[in-house]
Order: sequence, then C-alpha cells, then structure tokens
Amino acid sequence: MKKRHPELLIPASSLEVLKTAVIFGADAVYIGGEAFGLRAKAKNFSRSDMEEGIKFAHEHGVKVYVTANILAHNDDLPGVREYFEELKEMKPDALIIADPAIFDIAGEICPEIERHISTQANNTNYGTYNFWWRLGAKRVVSARELSLEEIKEIRRNIPEEMEIESFVHGAMCISYSGRCLLSNFFTGRDANHGACTHPCRWKYSVMEETRPGEYMPVYENERGTFIFNSKDLCMIEHIPELIDAGIDSLKIEGRMKTALYVATVARTYRRAIDDYQKDPELYRKNMPWYLEQIIGCTYRQFTTGFYFGKPDETSQIYDNNTYAKDYTYLGIIGEEKDGLYRIEQRNKFSVGEQIEIMKPDGTNAEVKVKRILDEDGNEQESAPHPKQVLYVDLGEKADRYDILRRKEIE
Repeated sequence: MKKRHPELLIPASSLEVLKTAVIFGADAVYIGGEAFGLRAKAKNFSRSDMEEGIKFAHEHGVKVYVTANILAHNDDLPGVREYFEELKEMKPDALIIADPAIFDIAGEICPEIERHISTQANNTNYGTYNFWWRLGAKRVVSARELSLEEIKEIRRNIPEEMEIESFVHGAMCISYSGRCLLSNFFTGRDANHGACTHPCRWKYSVMEETRPGEYMPVYENERGTFIFNSKDLCMIEHIPELIDAGIDSLKIEGRMKTALYVATVARTYRRAIDDYQKDPELYRKNMPWYLEQIIGCTYRQFTTGFYFGKPDETSQIYDNNTYAKDYTYLGIIGEEKDGLYRIEQRNKFSVGEQIEIMKPDGTNAEVKVKRILDEDGNEQESAPHPKQVLYVDLGEKADRYDILRRKEIE
C-alpha cells in the first residue's frame, strides 16, 4: 500500500471562517450553500460569498468542497438542477452528496466536478465503496461507526486511487450515520433536510405506563444522565493509526463553529500531521502541546468513538457539565492603518485588558489593548456592541487573519 499524505479537511460556516481555516492550515474546506446541505441552521454561503471563498482558497492552494447531502424529496429535484448549474460556474473542487438522484444530476450537469459520497449514505463496507466508484465517485466518507480495522479492510479491497475520508474530530451523532428521526418527531424539523434541533443534547426522564404524569429522572451511578449525549470525537493522539489505515482525508466536524474554534483545531491538527510526517518522535514529544490547545478550545469531553471497537458507557456524558470555555473569541485582524488594526468585534473587551494574538504558526502573543476607536475615529473605553467595526491599538505588530482572544480566569 502506498504511503499516503492525508488531507486536513476543515469546516467553514461563513466566508470569515473559510478564510480563517485556509490561513490556519487547512488543505481543503467544506462549506454549505443556501440550499441542499444538512446544516440548515448554519449561516451557510450566499452565491457571492461562495464565489469569493472559492477564489480565496484556490489562491492559497486550498480546495473547496460543497455539501449537497440532503435526502431529497420529489419537490427538491428541480431546484437541485438549477443549483448545480450555478456551482458549475463557481468551480468548487468537489460536491459532497448522499442521495443517488442528486448524485446522478451532478454527474449530468457538472461532470468535471468530483463527487464525494457523504457519511449520510451509510458507507460501512468495501462493496459499497466499489459500487460508488463504478458510478463515478472519487471519494467516500466512511460511516462514523467503523473501526480502524474495518477501514483497513476497505482500503485493501478498493482501487488504490479511490479516496477514503473519515471524521477525526468533533461532535458524534447518536443515530446511525447521522440519520436521526428524533428532531422531526419532536419538533417537525427534519434532520435529514438539514434542520436538526439536536434533541440528543436534551435531558430526559422516564414515565411508567401505569403512573401517567409521574416523571422519574434517569440515573447512572446516582448521577443524572443525558442518555443520548455522546462525548466529542478526538483522534489527535492517533494520527499514526489513521494514516496507517489508509485514510486520505482527515475530516473535522463543525460547520456551525466559530472562527476561534476552527483556527485552534486547524492549526493543532496541521502541526500534528506535519510533525508526525517529519519525525514520529517530534510528534510524540509535542503531544502535550496538541492536547493543551484542543482542550482549551473544546466544548465537550473526548472519546475515540468506534475506531478501537464499540464505545462503552464511558463515551456518554452523565451530567450537564458538558461545556468548558477557556478562551473568548474577540475578532479577526483586518487591514492595518496608522498602527491600528481593523476588527469586527465578536465579544466585549476593554482598553487596558490583557488579550492574546493567536497566530497560524502555533504561537500566541500576549498584548494589552491600548486604544479602541470606532469607525469615525472616536475613542472608546470598551467594545460592547457585537459585530461593531473597530480600530484597535495593540502595541505590537499583528498580521491579517490573526485571531484575537481572551483567556478566561477559572
């Protein structure tokens, strides 16, 4: 089996986040348009933003994949044709598709764009991979329920040039390959049409049939439990095993996450992959740094999912302390003018505060906010208004697309 150099595939919820992913180390970025993707609540990309994003990524040698992975109903199909005609002009590098009808339409309208098969298609065996290969797919995204041994067996039984993409970090869905009916049942919002309300994160009680109206909480070792609530996947400690399994693309989940999250995860996995390929000993030596970075930005506890066998009860979260927030996202450095940097504020900060400049190379610089000016040049003591355009004096040099963040005191 040939030695593979895995792609780092990063999600982007907006043009701002796409540019962050590109600058902070992505080899490829996946995005959703305003239709036919499975993240209807994500901001998603307008046509103009998608055009700009694809152009920006290509200028930096980064690929862009567009999700079109809903499970289509009859009335979706005419719009799919129109949408693919638009995408044909924008020239993304691939389309991520789950539905056979949408796959066929893409092959008819834009055959020059690669077609990748979404994890939503339940891709659990090499026969399925070969089926999609014969129909013209370049890549298949493995089901999250596969072990590394199963992926190795798939690799041995598919064409060498066929690509395997696998999730390595991010939220785990409680339903098989993400095909959930709970959201539709409880709220009328169809997860398979991109409108999931995440009922797996809710807290549940049990009601016994002969005692209607008497709700009993579910306990696990005398602790309340969110019975569907999985820990997040994190494979930063297992890059060698992922590469050894023959995976071509290491995929990060999170098309609804902030630029700070995307920047942190992208630069950490970028460095881990590069360190391992440069020198496995360097990778092992830097493991504490990778873990520190990932833990600092995450919202959940971690699991290795199904990669080393079926998950047990330790993969579940048994209380409501699921979120940790070590850093607050303040904004992204824009153009510089007279020693002041333009930012679009994301959270409140004030003159005199200690904050950090987070850089793509893995370094962070502590700085003190010296001045804050509004767009008209008026001095401000603080920046309380979300998305306000400001000019800040940080007392040190920053580069465009650096992230500003504040470490929260425990």
